[in-house]
Amino acid sequence: MFCVPSTEFGAIMNITKGGLVLFSANSNSSCMELSKKIAERLGVEMGKVQVYQEPNRETRVQIQESVRGKDVFIIQTVSKDVNTTIMELLIMVYACKTSCAKSIIGVIPYFPYSKQCKMRKRGSIVSKLLASMMCKAGLTHLITMDLHQKEIQGFFNIPVDNLRASPFLLQYIQEEIPDYRNAVIVAKSPASAKRAQSFAERLRLGIAVIHGEAQDAESDMVDGRHSPPTAKYVAAIHPSLEIPMLIPKEKPPITVVGDVGGRIAIIVDDIIDDVDSFLAAAETLKERGAYKIFVMATHGLLSSDAPRLIEESAIDEVVVTNTIPHEIQKLQCPKIKTVDISMILSEAIRRIHNGESMSYLFRNIGVDD
Repeated sequence: MFCVPSTEFGAIMNITKGGLVLFSANSNSSCMELSKKIAERLGVEMGKVQVYQEPNRETRVQIQESVRGKDVFIIQTVSKDVNTTIMELLIMVYACKTSCAKSIIGVIPYFPYSKQCKMRKRGSIVSKLLASMMCKAGLTHLITMDLHQKEIQGFFNIPVDNLRASPFLLQYIQEEIPDYRNAVIVAKSPASAKRAQSFAERLRLGIAVIHGEAQDAESDMVDGRHSPPTAKYVAAIHPSLEIPMLIPKEKPPITVVGDVGGRIAIIVDDIIDDVDSFLAAAETLKERGAYKIFVMATHGLLSSDAPRLIEESAIDEVVVTNTIPHEIQKLQCPKIKTVDISMILSEAIRRIHNGESMSYLFRNIGVDD
């Protein structure tokens, strides 16, 4: 779909002066599968580097080949130890910077801490902090996929290419779900409605939205802007001034807006981590008459007991991409299926290295996609 035929790679990859080096910043071997697939598609060898943990848990990176004047692409997939993953990336980026690399491009399919991109009471916007650290370390360009909020791109002062996995998930629906014409695309909350609408319009299917589920962590109630001033300051504003209080939200009983009776229900989202909300949505859809339930998402974190809970649930299949390694979870739950997105990442790397336009990879992608 996106990739140039492998027979053309040999001629193309040497166009840019200085060459290309592809590194994996992971010390965990299970996280290197995506890097190997990208290197195979590009027809290049993985760069020689050692990434390991010292006995005192410090991260050490040793680059074992010259990167002077070269385009360095550092592929980092997030492991269960997220903080170690971040340090591995930052140290490797800085090592390439001090070794006089021409450019340092981070390929981070799942951007860690992306859920912490809004102020939560007296917390912090951690994704902004992480973006600043990456830029300070020496990153000159970022390739990522399906950011939790597209506004995260604004946290960087370097170019960011936020690729989409939806073409691969749509292709899976068309090829692997035989009766998909009898399906309805479901948003498990109103917040996911735009994504569901995008899928439904491309597949020419109907849409349903589940409304009234339990309050989640990303609602307005924890936005941090509702804290009232202390009593002594209220009186000091003005004796006759009363600031009107916003009426608190009260969610109605769970309802499904749209018809799912006798249909295949396909729930779409960007991240599957804590699966409780997906399980509750699946139960609701079953009660409303859906006879088969699929869950599709870009990033399958599948933390804690997620595989066991999915296996015991009403969900028939969970489809995620390989932005995050989840081979262990697949062994625990046969319902989990993987879609390979190495093709679009390798094509993005090729285009950036050769100075070509990236617009081809964003064809037919709207503002809400």
